[in-house]
Amino acid sequence: MTPPSFLDKIVARDQAPVAVQTLAARGPVVFTNGVFDVLHRGHVTYLAQARAEGAALVVALNTDASARRLGKGPDRPLNNEVDRAIMIAALESVSLVTWFDEDTPLQLIRELRPQVIVKGGDYDMTRLPETAVVESWGGCARALPFVDGYSTTALVRKIRGV
Repeated sequence: MTPPSFLDKIVARDQAPVAVQTLAARGPVVFTNGVFDVLHRGHVTYLAQARAEGAALVVALNTDASARRLGKGPDRPLNNEVDRAIMIAALESVSLVTWFDEDTPLQLIRELRPQVIVKGGDYDMTRLPETAVVESWGGCARALPFVDGYSTTALVRKIRGV
């Protein structure tokens, strides 16, 4: 049986810079990152909005270890990094998926050199080091609005009856 073609979107970090250069030939590359643990409406809406900011969307996932350091709980992420990558890669809006193990994606952004970075609306883009880095090569940073009422943490609480 032939594997689904969306699996081709999943790229090891060391191969991501070359893959992003290929995407950049089509137009501006947009970069975002996150855990994306339990995929929900807020995630897919945000990723579709992010893709609309350019010709291709790169999603960098926190590795399991990096996600655990975010303090969301000892049992998070619920889905491992490979499963999360497969779910994100299956989305039409996503062009490429890779990972980062650091606490922030700053080094990965330096390696990939996207033209646009996007974050959720709760971030002050002017205070993020990522903004200064992407602006240093002429790129830009944008905050996108959240879809109210959707969060993985709230969903996990609901499932657990907490």
